[in-house]
Amino acid sequence: MEKEINEEKQGTSLVLEQKAENSKKLFIESYGCAMNFSDSEIVASILTEQGYNTTQNLEEADLVLVNTCSIRDKAEQTIRKRLEKYNAVKRSINPSMKVGVLGCMAERLKDQFLEQEKIVDMVVGPDAYKDLPNLLKEVEEGRDAINVILSKEETYGDVAPVRLNSNGVNAFVSITRGCDNMCTFCVVPFTRGRERSREPQSIMEEIQDLWAKGYKEVCLLGQNVDSYLWYGGGLKKDFDKATEMQKATAVDFAQLLEMCAIHFPKMRFRFSTSNPQDMHEEVLHVIAKYPNVCNYIHLPVQSGSTRILKEMNRQHTREEYMALIDNIKRIIPDCSISQDMIAGFPTETEEDHQDTLSLMEYVEYDFGYMFAYSERPGTLAARKMDDDVPEEVKKSRLQEIVDLQQKLSEKRTARFLGETVEVLIEKESKKSDAHWSGRISENVVTVFPKENYKVGDFVLVKVTDCTTATLIGEAVGFSEMQSN
Repeated sequence: MEKEINEEKQGTSLVLEQKAENSKKLFIESYGCAMNFSDSEIVASILTEQGYNTTQNLEEADLVLVNTCSIRDKAEQTIRKRLEKYNAVKRSINPSMKVGVLGCMAERLKDQFLEQEKIVDMVVGPDAYKDLPNLLKEVEEGRDAINVILSKEETYGDVAPVRLNSNGVNAFVSITRGCDNMCTFCVVPFTRGRERSREPQSIMEEIQDLWAKGYKEVCLLGQNVDSYLWYGGGLKKDFDKATEMQKATAVDFAQLLEMCAIHFPKMRFRFSTSNPQDMHEEVLHVIAKYPNVCNYIHLPVQSGSTRILKEMNRQHTREEYMALIDNIKRIIPDCSISQDMIAGFPTETEEDHQDTLSLMEYVEYDFGYMFAYSERPGTLAARKMDDDVPEEVKKSRLQEIVDLQQKLSEKRTARFLGETVEVLIEKESKKSDAHWSGRISENVVTVFPKENYKVGDFVLVKVTDCTTATLIGEAVGFSEMQSN
């Protein structure tokens, strides 16, 4: 639930530049959050060195991989259908094709896929991608292969990801893996393991490489980025056992974000996802201080009721969350804030639901990711709590949350009318090939006539109109962020 799910990208099959010397074909499809799409790039990078070129033609693939998500039941059902499709192709068209499951669902269902259902040849957890060459060897020799061991160290700091299906403008850079929060509804700690941070130097080197390739915006990515803490390696929870020197030279998220902003002044930075209890004031001051750090915070809350937050094992109350919102608005007055919200969590009453609606009105979120609660196997909620809110009640509460968010989004987007905003051009507008589309610092999509501008330009746009979620305007020139 903590991760943003971009519905448009679900099931995207990835393509990258072909290497003439590579003879094998890889078909790789991704589902879930940005972290999964970032991991697919790492996998493709590793397999390129093993002689694979990507293909979008499933029938000709030597190896088919699906990178999976366990966050929602719907995602798992979709992936099961895709596995059926792969196996139908394998049976009828391409018997030598090998099929593998990567990611969170692999971690959760492990031997079920291999032994009970016999629907795949290979199961690879989120920390085992470096082991892919060995696993492939096992498969090629006729044995099932599985590696779902969760690492205590950041695992992919030295693998330069191949940027797949990229617009060449925005990129994700993973800075943490795993999560220690143990929210009762969430499978992430079980599928991605305990929290560990990546060495700052390797992060800066990856960003330097992206800058050299012409990228203009990086999103620092993790299950819980604000909790980032590098002290020489190891788990976040073991920091109290670190030496005095390690503690003195440790790098936290505010320091990492500031390093990025200073080293790459013409590059824009975002981050996702934040957890309220770990978002310290220092981070807010970094956002306020540096114009190239975006005025946007994705701050999942899940419920507006302190009682439900306790049931969810969220490490904050309604009042603490509101105090954090007050701080954000005081330090970054123009900041956009988005939410994740779950309707119908076990034991949720009408009063709890009303608390959620009133919290939304207090915060005035710019947009949100809203779901009806669905039980995830293996979570504490699934083991200990009855899913006791009727489906129709969940649906009606979710609809009220969505309707309210629509109203808030409309109001928040309209605040830019008449203003001049800075847009980073990302692509052609979906609705018109005569217009560019890009986002402003506050993460609102903006469209305007192309004129002589190009993808990757930072452009000042005068806003003349808007919809609920999109600004419409006309370019008035380049911004100061535009490189000479």
